[in-house]
Formats: sequence, structure tokens, C-alpha cells
Amino acid sequence: MKCLHNVPAPAKLNLFLHVTGRRPDGYHLLQSVFMLIDWWDVLHFDLRHDGQLLRQDLTVALPEDDLCLRAARALQAASGTSLGALIKMDKRLPAQAGMGGGSSDAATCLLALNRLWKLNWPLSRLLPLGLKLGADVPFFLRGRNAWVQGIGEDITPIDLPPARFAVLKPAQGLETSGIFKSAALKRDSSTATISDFAAQPYAFGRNDLQAVAQGLCPEVSQALKWLEYQGLQARMTGSGSAVFALAGADVVLPKPPPGWQLQMCSNLEIHPLAGWVSSDD
Repeated sequence: MKCLHNVPAPAKLNLFLHVTGRRPDGYHLLQSVFMLIDWWDVLHFDLRHDGQLLRQDLTVALPEDDLCLRAARALQAASGTSLGALIKMDKRLPAQAGMGGGSSDAATCLLALNRLWKLNWPLSRLLPLGLKLGADVPFFLRGRNAWVQGIGEDITPIDLPPARFAVLKPAQGLETSGIFKSAALKRDSSTATISDFAAQPYAFGRNDLQAVAQGLCPEVSQALKWLEYQGLQARMTGSGSAVFALAGADVVLPKPPPGWQLQMCSNLEIHPLAGWVSSDD
């Protein structure tokens, strides 16, 4: 095997996000449901025998030391392989959106290089590498929609009914750190259960980060109002500036303001690469 082309790295939406507390070390305790959607980055991997790890940006320019390269270096070092790769990145997901794009790229990189380098590592060996890269990476490695708790490490797979969503990312992005540092952030939401959520999966709860985010990024409010003007009930996803709303199959939306990205998405039952790694040692 010398190459792997058109390898997807799908985004996720947070159907709700509650902050239930804060640990003594400063990490926030969360509850959320992460849902995979069919909006993704596309990666291409060419095998190198000289051990070099290189990245080529096919669309937008990415930071020199992005999560994808860091994932590749982590797997190369941990496995001791002498092989390298050229990673070509077709970046389609918006940055600072709260959709997990960088984490998904990192997970796809681990899964693809595990195959390209013929390491045949099981999921249990990839997960610790993923967790060191970012709290969302294990979710994408596991490849199932999930109920997520703790600081993101407590992941329970769940099934969700098929649905369609309008996802809107305004031009302005949003840094996660600014939200969690805010004194105005609500940190005492009551603990919910999966059965609470299952009764109304696409209308349950709220995003506790949304009020703070609207203060930091006015375009979040504008995006929410834009979707609501179209008759849709919108909320923010994750800790970025993107918002989303459940949309029926007959919903047709106008073009958003210049610089904004609008995508009509369906949810995924499983990650497209779910069969690329064994769950057993």
C-alpha cells in the first residue's frame, strides 16, 4: 500500500452542552451528546520511506504545527516505525466553529497511518495517543455518536434517529479559552441522564456556553437570529461560533451573508472509518 486518498474526517455537533461543575485543577465537568455529520475534511496520504512527515495544504493554509502533524509524529514515535508520509489536506470544515475539525483530522490521521504503515494497532493503543492530542480525539477514534461526560473522557455510544440539520458558521470565529475563563459562565447545571435526553433528542437541554459566546462574538447572535428568521430553532454547537438547527427535508434556505458558511447536513450512524481499526487487542 503506497497511498490512501479521499479519507474523510467528519465534523460533530453538540446536541446540547451542560456545564455541571469544575474540578480543583480547573477543568470543567460537562455533559453533552456528540453527533457525527456528513460535512468533513478530506485527507490524502502518500507513503514515504525516508521517515519524513510532511503536510501539503490543498485549500486554506493551516498552522505549521497542526493537530494532524502532531498526531502523525506521536504515532511514528510510539510505534518506532521508520516510515513517513506526505499528508495532503483538503480543509473544508471551518475553524473555531465548535465542530471538532482539528480533532477529527487528528483521529483520521491516526487511523489512516495505522493502516498505511501496516501497524495494525487496535483501538485500545490508539486511544491514549488521541487523548494526549485533545479531549475530542477519542470520540472520533471510537466512531459512534455518544453521550459524553466528565472532561470528555467518559464516552457512552448511543443511537440517534436519522435527521437533517442546517449548520451555519459566521465569518467570525471563537476561541474556546475565552468562554471557559469567563466569570459569567454558568457552571452548576443539574446532572441529566441518557433517558432524559432520549425522550426528546433534538430538543433537549441547551448550550451553557452560548450566552457567554454571544457576548464575546456578536456574530453568534446574528447567526442564531438568521436561522430563527427562517423559522428554525437554533442553538450553538460546542465552544465555537457555529450554530445549527433541525431542518426537515423540504427546508430550502437562502444564501447566508458574505463570508458565512451554510451547509445542510445529515447525521451519521457511524464514522466512515469505523472499520479501519480493531477494538480488540
